[in-house]
Formats: sequence, C-alpha cells, structure tokens
Amino acid sequence: MSVPTLAPYLSSALDAELEDWGPLPEATGPVMATAGSTLWEEGDASVGIWECAPGPSYWKLDTHELVHIIAGRLTITPDDGTQFALETGDVALFPRGWAGTWELHETVRKVFAVF
Repeated sequence: MSVPTLAPYLSSALDAELEDWGPLPEATGPVMATAGSTLWEEGDASVGIWECAPGPSYWKLDTHELVHIIAGRLTITPDDGTQFALETGDVALFPRGWAGTWELHETVRKVFAVF
C-alpha cells in the first residue's frame, strides 16, 4: 500500500475559498445557503470546511462528526431537550445516531471530520 507523502493542507480555514453547496436539505425554516470544501474523502469518511447561513435545521446522523467552529455561533438542542451553545473556538463530537436541532444565530463556518 502506498502512503501519500503530503497530507491535505490548508493554510487558513477561516479565509479559504468555498464552493457553493446549495441550500441545506436539513433546513426547517427559510432556505439556508451552504458552501464548503472537501480536503479528504474516503468512503463515508471526509474532512473539510462547511459554511451555512443562519436558521434552524434538524439533523439525524448516520456517522460520527467532529466539528471545530471557526466562525459564528449556534445553539444545539438534542432530541432529549438539553441545550448548549457552540461559538468560535468550540469543538464538539456528535456520535452516530445523534438527532436534534441546530439553530444558527449567524453564519457559521466549521472544520469537520465525518467518520
């Protein structure tokens, strides 16, 4: 098996140019525009940058997801009703099977790892 000598690299995730990924399918209110860039992908696993306009959305995850919020703030409400806030600098892990609401209070940009 050959191992690449250079890992995917991005000098500034905050300033990276992103591709239009269209409206967020999980949105539960007004249309929420998304953009992103995939740095690495293999099967169901991927790493990249995602940006989304404000609004509410509902998620049920088929994979684990680690997120690092690099801009913006949002409130997370799992189906059990507990709430917590994420803002710039925060890191969170959402395990496979997690379900709940994300309320983006402003445009959010995150670095993600799905596995």
